Amino acid sequence: MSAFSPSVRRPVPWLPGVLVCALAAAAAWAVHWLAPAVPLLTAAVVLGIVVGQLPGARPALTGTLAPGLSLSAKRLMRIGVVLLGLKLSLGDIAGLGWAAILSTVAVVVLSFVGTFGIGRLLRLPGHQPLLIATGFSICGASAIGAMSGVVKPKDEEAATPVALVTLCGTLAIFVLPLLWHPLGLDAVQFGHWVGAGVHDVGQVVATAQLAGAAALSVAVVVKLTRVLMLAPMVAIASVVERRRHVEGDAAVKRPPIVPLFVAGFLLAVLLRTFVPLPAAVTDGADTLQTVLLAMALFGLGTAVRLRSLVGTGWRALVAGLASWALIAALALGAVWLTAR
Repeated sequence: MSAFSPSVRRPVPWLPGVLVCALAAAAAWAVHWLAPAVPLLTAAVVLGIVVGQLPGARPALTGTLAPGLSLSAKRLMRIGVVLLGLKLSLGDIAGLGWAAILSTVAVVVLSFVGTFGIGRLLRLPGHQPLLIATGFSICGASAIGAMSGVVKPKDEEAATPVALVTLCGTLAIFVLPLLWHPLGLDAVQFGHWVGAGVHDVGQVVATAQLAGAAALSVAVVVKLTRVLMLAPMVAIASVVERRRHVEGDAAVKRPPIVPLFVAGFLLAVLLRTFVPLPAAVTDGADTLQTVLLAMALFGLGTAVRLRSLVGTGWRALVAGLASWALIAALALGAVWLTAR
């Protein structure tokens, strides 16, 4: 080859899939803009699930687009989780009061343990009990993605919990407001219930905004308090995975005690708490985080196969609905206890 010949650049294998995820995130934003009641991240997951069912799209999803879809669902998800920490201020959480904080932590722990037990009782395969418990008790699909970064499940093991948490979180947007007045809750109590019992941040906003600004403010702070539980839960899972690898094959690479993205998440929380960040920085980080999570959730959604879920996943559906009822009941109990 002549010295003056242009070098041939090798194609980047993940680029096509990432570009498709970016286009899907834009489409999800358009859906949210046209129908504000539909959370953007929910729209992204649903769009991915729909695309995953198209027979004509299967060859591309498992071929050319696969590396980019995988990168989006894993690496971009972790970056989005780190940026999620910039939404959290320890001062805002402290403002809830110790009773509300402790009850929120109790709801997370009890719903996690209860859902994990339901999953094991129904004999769900692989890591599904853990992932469903993580998603339902903490912060929806983004929590499932974070936990997946530690336990390394198969694609279908992560896809089913994402589909379930999206389904139940979407149902909550319509069901919980119908129960607001019959349960005798005032606006702030309703916001507390929504923040403690609904899965994804976007779903919390879509549900609580119906009761006004005060309810929305309480709901978001309670919800972000649950998000803070993501770090210790993932760290504990990482420790368990390390022990499992030691007891199994010592040659297998063990996950770190505290995954890098979890450390980044905690650092982002501390940064938001102690450093006066300009509004332009926090707003920009919030936008980037939303875009990255939308891309990641679209990638995860494409791995869902509804025919398989309907044919063999009835136990997972039962586990998801049971967990949804459990966390709603625990959250309501927490609201009544702290109101006294």
